[in-house]
Amino acid sequence: MAGSFYRGMRLAAVDGFLLDVPDNEANRRAFGGPKDSSGKPGGFPQVRVVTLTETGTHSSIDARVGGYNSGERDPAVAMAASASGMLVIMDRGFPGVELWKAYIGAGAHLLLRARSCVARRPVRHLPDGTYLARMNLAGQKGAHPGGVLVRVIEYRVDGGEVIRLLTDLFDNDAYPARELAVLYHERWEVESAYRQIKTFQRGRQEVLRSTDPQLVRQEVWAHLVVHHCLTGIIMQLADSNGIDPDRISFVKVLKHTRRSVVCQLADTPPKIRRFLTALAAKVRRKLDSGTRRLREADRFLKRPNSLYSYRPKGKPKAPPRRVLARTITLQATIVQ
Repeated sequence: MAGSFYRGMRLAAVDGFLLDVPDNEANRRAFGGPKDSSGKPGGFPQVRVVTLTETGTHSSIDARVGGYNSGERDPAVAMAASASGMLVIMDRGFPGVELWKAYIGAGAHLLLRARSCVARRPVRHLPDGTYLARMNLAGQKGAHPGGVLVRVIEYRVDGGEVIRLLTDLFDNDAYPARELAVLYHERWEVESAYRQIKTFQRGRQEVLRSTDPQLVRQEVWAHLVVHHCLTGIIMQLADSNGIDPDRISFVKVLKHTRRSVVCQLADTPPKIRRFLTALAAKVRRKLDSGTRRLREADRFLKRPNSLYSYRPKGKPKAPPRRVLARTITLQATIVQ
């Protein structure tokens, strides 16, 4: 499949995303969440999901579910065994000796973006302009006995900032720097996969339903499984029609799948009747559930307000401050 392989290696990317969970003491204690400048909780508790995703198909190969403060590097290290034989792409937040050794030891190859202070002292220059350097235990400047040898590739896009890549593919003839620079941008395919889960499948700015931490993890895995199944349907459609899977709308597949589930339920009325009968029998045992709890709560904003100004449609623009100050001065003069 196009975009899935590079010189015999399967292309994958590691990254993570956050999901809002119901705000209660158990979830906040288990997952944590963002805080304001005073240290008070700001917004909902959040669960962090880190995945190893195939860039060509958006299919999740492995995943880890943790808390807001768990970070992304440790879950990424835990998934190293699943990346054997792959070329794994990561952004600048991941480089580190522990991660590097874990993936190389598992038989994977790496293409990581790095900050300018990482492996900045050349050990040997290569004919294509790239060079070999050492990354120390902290993933920062200088050489270190416990560090690792990496190949550094630097380039600019349209005269912008310098993009710095680290890789273990040292052969500049077999793996040209230009090809690897182009290949790095395949990492953004994982963001498209996350958008499919967060925006289309789950719903824009929706909060997960589970109020228990264990059920939150179960719900997250359910979303990942459903997305994996939908990706499988897209791959089957792409293979049978000989087209790139990027040309198939995830939203349309999601909608048709939802409709098919409803139709299948509607086509089996006897099963539905038996299910409802059994459900009614269970409910009758607990007809009296006690006094109904109070269902009132003050309305308050869970997500922080936008830092950008907003003017409703049809409302005239406010005059500039200078003009407004001059008008006030003129009115004061007329009154006097």
